Amino acid sequence: MDKLPMKSQGTEQINTNAIAQLFPNVMTEVKGEDGRLRRVIDFDLLKQELSPHIVEGDKERYQLTWPGKKEAIFQANQPVEKTLRPIQADSSNWNNTHNMYIEGDNLDVLKLLQESYLNKIKCIYIDPPYNTGNDFIYRDDYSQTVEQYAEASGQVNDEGLRYFHNTESNGRFHSDWLTMIYPRLKLARNLLNEQGVIFISVDDHEVDNLKKVCDELFGEMNFIEQLVWKRRATPPNDRIIGRNHEYIVVYAKNASQVQLYLQPRSEELNARYRNPDHDPRGRWVASDLSANGKGGRLVESCIYPILHPQTGEGFMPPANKCWLYNKEKMDELLADGRIGFRENSGAPYLKRYLSEVRDGVTLPTIIENGGFSFDSAKELKALFDKDTFEFPKPTSLLKILLKTGTIDNDIVLDFFSGSASTADAVMQLNAEDGGNRKYILVQLPEPCAERSEARRAGYETICDIGKERIRRAARKIKVETAAEIDYGFRVYRIDSSNMKEVYYVPEQLEQQFVLELESNIKEDRSNEDLLIQVMLELGLELSLPIVIKEIEGRQVYVVAGNSLVCCFEERITRNVMKEIAKEKPIRAVFRDSSFASDADRIHVEEMFKSLSAGTEIKVI
Repeated sequence: MDKLPMKSQGTEQINTNAIAQLFPNVMTEVKGEDGRLRRVIDFDLLKQELSPHIVEGDKERYQLTWPGKKEAIFQANQPVEKTLRPIQADSSNWNNTHNMYIEGDNLDVLKLLQESYLNKIKCIYIDPPYNTGNDFIYRDDYSQTVEQYAEASGQVNDEGLRYFHNTESNGRFHSDWLTMIYPRLKLARNLLNEQGVIFISVDDHEVDNLKKVCDELFGEMNFIEQLVWKRRATPPNDRIIGRNHEYIVVYAKNASQVQLYLQPRSEELNARYRNPDHDPRGRWVASDLSANGKGGRLVESCIYPILHPQTGEGFMPPANKCWLYNKEKMDELLADGRIGFRENSGAPYLKRYLSEVRDGVTLPTIIENGGFSFDSAKELKALFDKDTFEFPKPTSLLKILLKTGTIDNDIVLDFFSGSASTADAVMQLNAEDGGNRKYILVQLPEPCAERSEARRAGYETICDIGKERIRRAARKIKVETAAEIDYGFRVYRIDSSNMKEVYYVPEQLEQQFVLELESNIKEDRSNEDLLIQVMLELGLELSLPIVIKEIEGRQVYVVAGNSLVCCFEERITRNVMKEIAKEKPIRAVFRDSSFASDADRIHVEEMFKSLSAGTEIKVI
């Protein structure tokens, strides 16, 4: 129940509301001097509505724009001085898994993945906020509470009251949503390979804007389809017209090269094929022999009687139709035993053999067998024995999409991962078809509500729920299927760079300050932290195998054979350097302080030229 404002309303607002009622198309969104969005009248459009002539004004053009679009483009293009830190304690089977779970703002994460996963992702599925009346909070400092962040970002006044709340009552600002989604989709497109596809769940609130954004970023020619998911078995009974569906918008990176796959044929579908006449070609089903004709026009050469071989009775095509084939082709099929005749009517039919049909079926644009929202809630409750997350997507729906967009070794990315339904679906599908799909999940560690079932169960953030779901789903799938698939995942958490500010802007700092620094690496960072940032910098996938060797008491990291060898120890001896050079790595990375002197550095460079001439040597 809304609270009465208990104050008079200004006539300006009354008049604006009246105009909005008469001419909703003249209402637009602008950003005021205080940086907040407001709905106002576009007076140029209003003039046109009230004028019998074309009103002169700015040059018209077809484009999508909103207050904040330049900011969105700027956000996408800005570099990020952050890194991903490995969290092995939260991971499962770290050394052998190729799956990843990343905690952090997905905008920053997408930027960090640009080198390592450029053109490597086959399928993206996301279920972003629908803009149904909740604030969009994407913050960097996760040590802040929501209340602290609201105050720091200027959303509350001195008395602690919020200036605004993006609710149903005061309107959902489309501009906020567009500014949020635009840079993320812009960066995500770079990660898709040329055969790749993206599926985006959305409802009526922003589906039109989403399509316009995707048309701009992916190209209108790369639109594949807009699927309709039946999310409820029946419409809500408290409405005159009850919505029981959502949408899944589908775009390709390159529609001319995209690779999509048929849904598997069900046993129920194959059961229709029988072989009552013991045809040596195997099981078949009777299929209609008639057609409407090309372009709706009947083909004269395909209108003739088909004679029953036993009775001699002639059968013409049904009214306003013709046969599928001309008489010459039909005679060949008759002679080959591919035309049958019904026992009751004697009418001819085409025998379609199971061995000749496509190895799969077409996915309809209306998905009625993808499970319902109620099913997904039950699915999650069965894993946790309690309600831990609202509105997850059912894995049955996600498996349909994954079957359409992926096979075998493909990588799946979900950067609005929520309760980690995508990871669950990937594991289920791999267990079913023997695939080796990998997933990368990204989730903002939003805190669970204080009085929620999840918080009472000990889950502080949505990420805690997601990681635990993967663990529980993995155990369940392994018990039920005994499939030998990848059940593990590596956990990474976004954080500030491992390097001190002097590493990036030494020219802006006092020389004396630089000399006083013992290291340009932050004191709380481990060698593993440095390794991961180096891998990101060099564009190596974060799921590559990492082996730790010990040479004369020094830790040496070997990534993917000889792709990268790192040693971040201080004052490395020449003998250790020699053993590393013998590995013939493609790249070798050390600390700047690994060398005792410039003479040592020169000696190591000469050593590598002798033992591993092609090695690229870097220092941090």
